[in-house]
Formats: sequence, C-alpha cells, structure tokens
Amino acid sequence: MSEHDPAADSGGVHDAAGTAPRQEGPHRYAVSRRSGGLLSLLFVGIALVAGISLIPLPYVVLQPGPIFNTLGELDGQPIVKVEGATAYPAKGTLDFTTVQVIGGPGVKVDAFDLAVAAIRDDREVFAREEIYPEPVTREEIEQENAAEMVDSQEVAAAIALREMGREVPERVVVSQLPEGSPAAGVLEAGDEFVSVAGTATPDAAAVQGAVRAQKAGRPIPVVVRRDGAERTLSVPTRDNDGTTVVGVILGRDYQLPVDVTITAGGVGGPSAGTMFGLAVYDVLTPGDLTAGKRIAGTGTLEPDESVGPIGGVRQKLAGASDGGADFFLAPADNCDEVVDHVPDGLTVVRIATFSEALGAVRAIAAGRAETLPGCSTD
Repeated sequence: MSEHDPAADSGGVHDAAGTAPRQEGPHRYAVSRRSGGLLSLLFVGIALVAGISLIPLPYVVLQPGPIFNTLGELDGQPIVKVEGATAYPAKGTLDFTTVQVIGGPGVKVDAFDLAVAAIRDDREVFAREEIYPEPVTREEIEQENAAEMVDSQEVAAAIALREMGREVPERVVVSQLPEGSPAAGVLEAGDEFVSVAGTATPDAAAVQGAVRAQKAGRPIPVVVRRDGAERTLSVPTRDNDGTTVVGVILGRDYQLPVDVTITAGGVGGPSAGTMFGLAVYDVLTPGDLTAGKRIAGTGTLEPDESVGPIGGVRQKLAGASDGGADFFLAPADNCDEVVDHVPDGLTVVRIATFSEALGAVRAIAAGRAETLPGCSTD
C-alpha cells in the first residue's frame, strides 16, 4: 500500500494503465488488488479469532490469585482480631495464598485463555468436570466456599489456642443431612451428639467410631441435645462400602475461651487454615514469631492438627513469589506437585502438622531454614 501527497509530487500516482486516479482529500491511498486481498484475509482472520474467543470451551484454567498477610489488614481492618485476651503486635508476614479459577459455572473460558495457559508454567488447564464433577451453580459454589472458609477459621483458632495450652471444648453437631440420608426425619441439622449406642461422643472421631462399631441396617440409640433438652432417638443405619453410617455430615462447634474474628474478604475455601492458625498464635503470644521474615504458605488445618493437601499449589507458589515471599510452607501431601515448579528465590518447607508449621516458622525466624525439610523426588 502506498501513500501519495499531491503537494509533494505534482506528477500524481498512476494506476497500471498509466492514467492518474482522481484525488480525494489531501491524501490518496492507492491499494493494489493483491494488497486488498491480503487485507481481506487479515480482516477475516481477525474476525475468526474474535469469533473463536467468544466460544465457551469445556475447560477450567487455574492461575495465581492475590495473597494476603494474615498479620496485616484488609479494607482497614485487621485480618485477625481477638477480644478477651491480650493481643500482641505482630510485625512479620504470614501470607495466605489463593488461586483464581477461570471457567466453571457462570465464567467462560475461551481459546485465548487456553493459549496463554499453554505457555505459562504458573497456569494449568483441566477439563471442567475434573473441577466441577456435579452440576452446580456459581451461587452454590460461593456458598460452599464461604462455609468451608468459616469452618477453617474456627478450626484454626481452636488449634492455635490448644497449642498455647488453653482448653477448647468441642461440640459435635449435625451439620447437614444429604438427600437420601437414612437419618432423615429422625435427626435434624443442629442436633448435638451426646452419645451413640451408649458411648459418649465428645468429638467427631468418637461419633464416627461409635457408629462404625454397629451392625449396618439396624437402628441404633443416639442421644442428642436439641433446643436445650436431651432426646433419645432410634436412628436408622446403612452400609456404605463396608462401613456403617447414619448418613449425616458432622460439624464442630468450638467453645473458644477467646473471641477470635478472622476477616478474609471474598476469599473462600478451607486452604488458608494453616496460615490462619499461625497468625492467631502469633497475635496471642508475646514477641514477633517471624522475626520480620516474609513467609507464605497453604494447607487445610484439620481438627487433629494435621495439615491437609490443597489444589492449585503451583499457582500459589507463583503467587507467593510474585508477592515477595522468601519462604513457602507446603503440605507434605502436595510435595509431588511442588517439585520442578518452585520459583527462583523461594525456599519451600514441607509440613504435615500444625506443630511442624509452627516449628518451621520459628526456625526460619532464627535463621535456621537450611535445617528444615523441603520437597524432593527422593
């Protein structure tokens, strides 16, 4: 394509026949048939790419999400706030990491998203059914994630307080009765377990053990506390792959001696439990647990104090590194996904329990990080 300015060239621009084409305005663009054809192909190509980008594809892309310092603030409020006990100022960094999920209910993944993910080590592509195996709405996902976040915060506070030597009583309640539960119509959400078949049930493990000790298919006597009064109920059971169950989802109601409030904004899911537990411990104990070190991490925190595996560990490693962390606490069960995906400058420490996580932070603070176990292929 050539550009012609009549003021600069009085001879004009000629077409193939040697005649001067009519000038229109101060500039005239003469385009050959070949150039026009190429432009047409270019426009068609752009239109095709644009069209393809609008087609939703049955995939989900995981990419790094934001990180949050559990010892800091969110929207002007401390992420961890305690009442009923002395709160000590914490100056370090204990980041909990997140994953952004593109795709699934209500969110479209297109060819451009997949192309970017193909060239980025910090992104992964999964078939949608791998992440969302059942039909579910965006609202249901958000509700479930929010419930898991609340539960993880309660467990984190309870375990941190127990690590300090505080007594934290626990109530085991019926959280949900799934569709088809044999206990439907007998047990109700909110019922507190007192005993099962004559065995006291102070925790969830006791409830499960007492139920599994019974013969499947036979009703068992269960004492619950409902509306402040104890009731003895005959609860049906069934066999589930060789295990006797009553078909309820258990919940835990901790009687915390300290009022702990954890604010996580719109982040959901249970994977920040370990970092929340460390933050609560740091706030409730004198001194600076991290000694100013920048530590990030992830991992669910279970009632038995074990640190459970999470999804998206590669994305969380990248997010921690991008956020300036120098150390990363990774669940032991995620180590196979960690190997070969650790960003330069980030030291990964393997943890399996809350005590190990706490010990790792103390060692890092003391400058002994080289003594801690990492993730390897051994």
